[in-house]
Amino acid sequence: MEQSKNQIIYNVSDFIAVLNQTLEYAYPTVQIEGEVASFKVNQNKFVFFDIKDKDGSINCFMTVWQLRMPIEDGMKVIVTASPKLTRWGKFSLTVRQVRPSGEGALKKSFDLLKATLEAEGLFELERKRPLPALPKHIGVISSTNAAGYIDFIKILDDRWGGMKVDVANVQVQGSGSADQIIRAISYFNQQVILPEVIVIVRGGGSADDLATFNDEPLVRAIATSRIPTLVGVGHEIDESLADLAADVRAATPSNAAQILIPDKNELIKSVQVQIKSLLPKVLQALGQQKQNVRQQLIRSLESIEKIIDRQAMQIQSINKILSQLDPKKVLARGYAIVKGEFNIGKIIEIETIKAILKAEVKDVTPR
Repeated sequence: MEQSKNQIIYNVSDFIAVLNQTLEYAYPTVQIEGEVASFKVNQNKFVFFDIKDKDGSINCFMTVWQLRMPIEDGMKVIVTASPKLTRWGKFSLTVRQVRPSGEGALKKSFDLLKATLEAEGLFELERKRPLPALPKHIGVISSTNAAGYIDFIKILDDRWGGMKVDVANVQVQGSGSADQIIRAISYFNQQVILPEVIVIVRGGGSADDLATFNDEPLVRAIATSRIPTLVGVGHEIDESLADLAADVRAATPSNAAQILIPDKNELIKSVQVQIKSLLPKVLQALGQQKQNVRQQLIRSLESIEKIIDRQAMQIQSINKILSQLDPKKVLARGYAIVKGEFNIGKIIEIETIKAILKAEVKDVTPR
């Protein structure tokens, strides 16, 4: 760089550097709205397109990972970028963020991304998991100042209460909101003791307000969470890609609380109704069981009586046999009982029914 009289003479590189310093100071970031033209991706790394209106056009450059939602030629977008003069003397915008502008562009971007993720099977019912029946530990991702979050917590407490609720307070719209929600999902998934379910809630809003929940990295983070997810965003008519990727979709934040936790009062009433309906059946079963026991007792008593009768008959039969063997009855029939040694000269004793005799053995004749 030289100075000639009052005029500074720059070489090309210095002029480009000075001009970029001026642009960086005057316009560190700008937001420009226009229509996309000449959109292309090189090497699956770099994105090039023009943003234009009826009177002008500006070249834009960004990396693929910064493109959070798909765009195509003809879509109206808002870019957040830094103006820059390249070393080849070409003016362009280095884009940090691009988002669809207007309902038409938002819808087009939504449809493009939905088709891509659907083709990957990200929304398949087969990959969705059931929520726990009555979770004791819940992770909630929301803005704690938002009406949707307040409604969710109130209904949660009214319906059951007593759960452990960990809350990640995040932005739920605007620049950076998607990244905050992604970090919150990652935080819950990295805990030593995992929550049983992650709930993401946000109240209603415009299509632009809810665009965060169509952010591709966020949708993929929800789909790959190792903790089951429940998403309740917007109103019943609103549908986001986050809804489709979640294990369970709720129509609203209030509906999310209703899906997640049963109403204890309704549960008590239901149990009471079931008990009331079961009571006649229980009484009938008890009556039948009582009758069965009575019948079994009667049969047992009858069986015992038969056994006793058989035993009595057996005893009578034995007594009859024993009676026939009674020595007194044998003597009564004219027999005698002889006791002693049957040798000649020995005294023996002879017992009859009327007397006991003693006699001497005079002779022994063997038979």
